[in-house]
Amino acid sequence: MERYNFIKRSITTGKAAIAILALLSIILVLLASLTTALNAQTAERIGIGAFRLSNGNTIPDLPAFQRVTLIARPTPESNIRIEVWLPEENWNGRFLGTGNGGGGGNINYLNLIAGLKRGFAVANTDLGTSPDAHSVATYPERWKDFGYRATHEMTVAAKKIIEKYYHRSPEYSYFVGCSTGGQQALMEAQRFPEDYDGIIAGAPANNRTHLHISFLWNYVQTNKEPGRLFQSEQLSKLTAALLETNVGKDGGAPGDNFLTNPLAATSDCDCWDKILTKQQQEALKKIYTGPVNPITGENVYTSFPVGSENEESGLRMHQDFAGVRSLLYPFEWTFGTDYDFLSFDFNKDIEKMDAVLAPILNANNPDLEIFRERGGKLLMYTGTSDALVPFQDAVDYYERVIAAQGSVEKAQSFFRYFLVPGMSHCGGGPGVNDFGQHLSPNILQDEEHDILTALIHWVEKAKAPTKIIASAYIDGNPDKGVRMRRPLFPYPEFPHYKGGDPSLPENYKPE
Repeated sequence: MERYNFIKRSITTGKAAIAILALLSIILVLLASLTTALNAQTAERIGIGAFRLSNGNTIPDLPAFQRVTLIARPTPESNIRIEVWLPEENWNGRFLGTGNGGGGGNINYLNLIAGLKRGFAVANTDLGTSPDAHSVATYPERWKDFGYRATHEMTVAAKKIIEKYYHRSPEYSYFVGCSTGGQQALMEAQRFPEDYDGIIAGAPANNRTHLHISFLWNYVQTNKEPGRLFQSEQLSKLTAALLETNVGKDGGAPGDNFLTNPLAATSDCDCWDKILTKQQQEALKKIYTGPVNPITGENVYTSFPVGSENEESGLRMHQDFAGVRSLLYPFEWTFGTDYDFLSFDFNKDIEKMDAVLAPILNANNPDLEIFRERGGKLLMYTGTSDALVPFQDAVDYYERVIAAQGSVEKAQSFFRYFLVPGMSHCGGGPGVNDFGQHLSPNILQDEEHDILTALIHWVEKAKAPTKIIASAYIDGNPDKGVRMRRPLFPYPEFPHYKGGDPSLPENYKPE
């Protein structure tokens, strides 16, 4: 067992002194009760007011809290940073585990701050990949930390700390995350079903190896010969033309600039010849098809979502190596740091990547029976305009869960999935994009507008969410007011416009 290093801050009197004693006892109990080697870096009380982040930014208006930072080392190679924040007063009795993004490497302080402000004892981890995912290419145990181990280590340590500090265990435990955080969420439900009572999985990157193969596929299609790169003006015209072809036929309002049910959309349009060269059309057809094994003809990953071509994470990013480069770390983990990405063989190299990484990174198992049997509840969401982690893969996963459960009704008894019209990756986009998924203070924190409150009511009051109302703001700025609201319905239902003011949620029905 590795020794603790406890760094005492300049706190000596009143509540502060009591807090230090409590945190010292936390250190001792962790030493005695955890099997994982833990190094306690700091334990400190943060008073009411501002908190300065390591990057120099200051967060105002925080309640007083105890901050514990740890490093977990389940293997000699591991270096998992964890932070646990404990509200000094008005704890709501719940634990909130929060997710990270991308390749991790840093603590997500925004999630810690948001959780603390809502009264949770809250935790986050850097997933063991500091300073970034590329830096751990020669440390295979840290790949496992990233894939599943760090989140579980964070959860176990945080619950022990909470129990010691408050002299009682949390009444309920929840997890919320998007993108990589969505992968963490599904991995917890699949591998560690007893960790959390309720889980929110947003835009889950759970089909991790094939998702990253799709990034390379899209880049290759636009760069393998001259004349294939898309210009910004072309992408704007293409997206506008495809929306004109599909909008109003997918359940959304006629004036929408996004798709409501993209499963009903088509990429076929007489606009192609007017906007794109023959080389660009060839590239785009392959991008819409998605990665294909050239020998077997098998689709390796889902297609690119129609209507998201001009998004920030759309084709401009996918064709730019500077944008794609940060997403290619799984290739370095599999083939080495000097790997020539363009040499990737979409037949035999897929098998190698899956053999090395799929067992530790992919959270594709549709068998959630243990999670269901213990009363766990799971909410998943994806944006219909997400060009980074396309919604179709989440649809495929949910359909496999339905098949494993035997019916939609049985799956929905513990797992509900919402597609968000016009939302990009985890937020943003031309459609509705705020329903509390980032613990936003801008929306009503009730079961109808806030997804975390909806989950809490489902877990604690057995009231399953039948709809969630999402908002979009004028110029994307909550201070300017609400631009529109739309209801989200559990898949396989979508909001269907009935007529009247399209900005009002009551003018849509599930269909």
